[in-house]
Amino acid sequence: MKSSIRSSAVLGFALIATVALAASIPSPPETARGTAVDTVQGVKIADPYRWLENWDDPKVQAWSDAQNTRTRGYLDAIAGRDAVKAELTRLISATSPSFAGLEARGKAVFGYYSDPKFQQPMIVTLNADADPDSRKILIDPNAVDASGHTAIDWFVASPDGSRIAVSLSKNGSEDGTLYVYDVASGKEIDTPIPRVQYPTAGGSVAWAKDSKAFWYTRFPGDDTPEADRHFFQQVYFHMVGSDAKNDKLVLATKDGLPRTAEVFLDNTSGLSDVLASVQLGDGGEWQHFVLRENGNFVQVAKYEDKIVAATLGTDAAVYGISRKDALNGKVMKLSAPYTGGFAAAKVIVPESAVAIVSDDQTHSLTLTGKRLFVRDIVGGPSQLRVFDHDGGHGANLQIPDIAAVDNVVALKTGDVIYGVSSYLRPRYYAKWAAKSGQSTETKMAVTSPVKFDDCEVARVFATSKDGTKVPLNIIRKKGTKLDGSHPTLLYGYGGYGVNMTPGFLGAMRRLWIDAGGVYVVANIRGGGEYGEKWHQQGMLTAKQNVFDDFDAAAEYLISQHYTTHDRLALLGGSNGGLLMGATLTQHPDLAKAVVSFVGIYDMVRVELDPNGSFNTTEFGTVKDPAQFKALYAYSPYHHVAKGTAYPAVLMSTGATDGRVNPMHSRKMMAALQAATSSDRPILLRTNRTAGHGIGSSLSARIEEQADTLTFLFDQLGMTWSPVHS
Repeated sequence: MKSSIRSSAVLGFALIATVALAASIPSPPETARGTAVDTVQGVKIADPYRWLENWDDPKVQAWSDAQNTRTRGYLDAIAGRDAVKAELTRLISATSPSFAGLEARGKAVFGYYSDPKFQQPMIVTLNADADPDSRKILIDPNAVDASGHTAIDWFVASPDGSRIAVSLSKNGSEDGTLYVYDVASGKEIDTPIPRVQYPTAGGSVAWAKDSKAFWYTRFPGDDTPEADRHFFQQVYFHMVGSDAKNDKLVLATKDGLPRTAEVFLDNTSGLSDVLASVQLGDGGEWQHFVLRENGNFVQVAKYEDKIVAATLGTDAAVYGISRKDALNGKVMKLSAPYTGGFAAAKVIVPESAVAIVSDDQTHSLTLTGKRLFVRDIVGGPSQLRVFDHDGGHGANLQIPDIAAVDNVVALKTGDVIYGVSSYLRPRYYAKWAAKSGQSTETKMAVTSPVKFDDCEVARVFATSKDGTKVPLNIIRKKGTKLDGSHPTLLYGYGGYGVNMTPGFLGAMRRLWIDAGGVYVVANIRGGGEYGEKWHQQGMLTAKQNVFDDFDAAAEYLISQHYTTHDRLALLGGSNGGLLMGATLTQHPDLAKAVVSFVGIYDMVRVELDPNGSFNTTEFGTVKDPAQFKALYAYSPYHHVAKGTAYPAVLMSTGATDGRVNPMHSRKMMAALQAATSSDRPILLRTNRTAGHGIGSSLSARIEEQADTLTFLFDQLGMTWSPVHS
């Protein structure tokens, strides 16, 4: 690549072989077909691979190990796989450390610090100006577990900055235990509290004003039936140094918390009271409560108020983003003592033509002593607006074109720092100065040997089946000729109102482009890129729109002569894995290769898992006739058809995944391997010490990237070698 120096470690490697190995790889392990049949809404549904759901069965583990052996045999035999891994490792290792998740407390700024020399991010402190040169390491999971299998789920520092609460989990499980540390000494000062975090609902902490106690989330213990242990998240109050067994339950199921409660606690302003925001599963319905220091609480918003994100300001008012009669969102203010709740609140920032971002309960709205900052999304890219506390004096901050803003942090000075990301430049923080109202870049900027000076971003629109215009972000080399010759990798997600925003493409995409590829991100429905309407058009019974949008994106790239069906590859994970499954079963001839991570494939039985129950507000439930009809109509596992020439498929999953049961990948893999009439490889990759990907070690992420690129290079007949100046 341009402006990079090839290390001696990769000087001798030849080009990756272009001869596909699909015809020579061993047959898949023998997979028995069972006779399980369910009757749902009067429909008989066969489930021949039901037996693969039981991970505790030694036969299932042996089958999984055999799949891994076959997959490794294929990938490791491709000439140049080691060169790809070596180059990824070199480029990532030579990238400068980065900061994320910053929060100002007391006289310090706390944040994550990722150094590619280590497996896991650390927690560091910076001075009040967030000067990166003032960095001090506070919590280092690498020192606890050099293997990289212990990860930080989240942290919250106390208002005075003297203490910090940290959730830690192992092997990607996101099953967190809470630890409390003294910031000055770095020593643990409390007995760990288990069950504060799980993938179903996450976890949260909000410190009391005096920094001596905190509110926190906790799941039921071993005295609860196993079927309920990852539900019924409740809020407790804990005095540092006391026995957690005696902690007071302050917000409980009896108070109106649903079985699938997801609780987020907020006291970023360091007040006497804290805010508890409670989501009903994952579908975007919220209640909000102000928890009093005396142990009482007042409900300030009900589901019907449609307050989708909220925070407590320094003035003790609750500021909330409302979607009531405003699908793009409006900002409302409810002053203490909160009489009448948000039904009586006033609108301070009306709805506009762009959507207000509401995907982060603690950073959707940011308040300084005098200012209110509101993040918007405009089809994918961001904008950031600033107002006073009553919505006056509105202005837009300067943001680069096709860029995203995150982690907007109020400093004690009244200034604000915020992260800026784009496809072609590494992430950096900018600072908005309260006195001048101007922004400047800070020294918190990532430097990387990966350069994209030879590339450009084209933002275009595909037309979906129903006529909807769907944005595509096409990253290509300057001067790319539209002659249909380019291997093209199309990425999509489309769910939960999650926004696919611009972010630095990094080493993996650089290697893809260096091998002649074009990379594309589709802002399909189901996300929130155009507000809640965009989300609603891709959820529940409208989910098919997501798959139609993605198909339209692929066909656009072919019709505009970027690529052909035989030069197209598809990529997605989690809900995006469902997208991959639906696309390859509905359009098996669309692409040559598909890579799908931790995907959902059995939409009939997904809600039987804990996190699947949380997802019914997004996907629907088979208990509802109309929703069942929609779910069964696109469920990938149930639409694998024998004798179909399926594309090459690489599926990855993690054995400890608490978000998506790995059984989905096992069953889908068995079905595809039994059905396909093509000679293209259909492969399963299972990591026994990883989960959904959150908290995975750096080395595990590099291995997965190397496997993905090697697989795609081989299947699409691409050549690549390390490029040097």
